[in-house]
This record gives sequence, structure tokens and C-alpha cells, in this order.
Amino acid sequence: MTVDACSAYRRTDGHSAGPVRLVIMLYEQLIKDLQRAVTAMEKNDIACRTNELDHALTVVGQLQGTLDMQQGGEAAKNLDTYYYSLRAYLLKAPARVLPGELRKQIQILLELREAWVQVERTAQGINDQPSSSTPIAPAPNEKTLSWSI
Repeated sequence: MTVDACSAYRRTDGHSAGPVRLVIMLYEQLIKDLQRAVTAMEKNDIACRTNELDHALTVVGQLQGTLDMQQGGEAAKNLDTYYYSLRAYLLKAPARVLPGELRKQIQILLELREAWVQVERTAQGINDQPSSSTPIAPAPNEKTLSWSI
């Protein structure tokens, strides 16, 4: 599948997705952004690193903005705290963060994404199946994501 076809598919998938699926898709995008930022850091590609981190900040803002603090209770409060910390971390990333530190954040996000997949499965009554989310097509020179933890 070409990059354009993949993008079109994801846009279509987003229009028909429920709220939990949209959150999962945001996590997947955030993980991709951070992985590309790591690659850019390793290649000393400042422009690419900056673009990826900027987009990641936008995605974190979207995730944080969709939290329902009234219905979400303690979980929403904890996610809000994490998103706030992650945004602060990403803001300083261009100057002081090493790729290994960013990889640790990616691992946390993978775990959070998997938790949302579990929420989705539970809502659909599919508790015993492995994660069946559509894998993300890697960008050129990008490592493939593994959604298993």
C-alpha cells in the first residue's frame, strides 16, 4: 500500500471509528511521530525532528483535550497528569532529550495504547482475542511497530 493510499485508508477509518478507536488511532499516530523523531535525532536531522515533535505535541493536546474529567474519574486525572508531563518533556526534547529517553516514552505510550485496546475489546465483548488493530505502515527508513508488549 502506498503512503497516499495508507493515509486515505486511515482517514476513512477515522470517520467511521468510535471514540475508543479514535483514541487508539491517536496513540498510534503519537507513537509514529516519536519514532520518526528518534530516527531524525539519530541522523541529526533537525528539521524532521522538529516537525515530528511539533506534531506529537498536537496529538498529545488532542488526547488531553478529549479527557472527560467528570466521567473519567481517577483514570482521567492520571492521564491528564501524564499528558501534561509528556507535553513538558516534548517541549524540552529538541534541546536536551536523548533518543533513548524518547524510546522510554514510546514504551509507556505502547502500554497505554494496549490498555485502550483492552477497553475496546471489553466494550465489544471480545476479551479473549489478541490485539487485532491494523498495523501502521512504516515510513521509509522507519522500524515497524510491534503492538505486543
